[in-house]
Amino acid sequence: MHTTLTEHARCLYGDEYRPSPEYGLEHHERSFVEELTFAEPESILAMLHELCPNVVDGHLPVWIRNLAYRLVLLQRPDEPALLREAAESLWMHGPDWDDRAADLVARADAVEGH
Repeated sequence: MHTTLTEHARCLYGDEYRPSPEYGLEHHERSFVEELTFAEPESILAMLHELCPNVVDGHLPVWIRNLAYRLVLLQRPDEPALLREAAESLWMHGPDWDDRAADLVARADAVEGH
């Protein structure tokens, strides 16, 4: 069984930096998304930072990355660095989300009092 969200994601999507662990389990995206949905922000960020250490890399599907950042921001709405990190990810995978990314940066600026 997986002990972390990162391990579960690595098994399902792979990791361009490490081999995927061999658990002998059948992996279903649905069960991963359920785990992601109820994960603590620290677990979600650990997964994003370990599997996608640079915004342009990683094997996580874009929709999973977007969902992960959305879930973290719902739990931590007033962290400027996190708002900017999510915006950077959206810009990298846009332009469909450029307006949302700009809104996140504006929120970060507002939190910082700019």
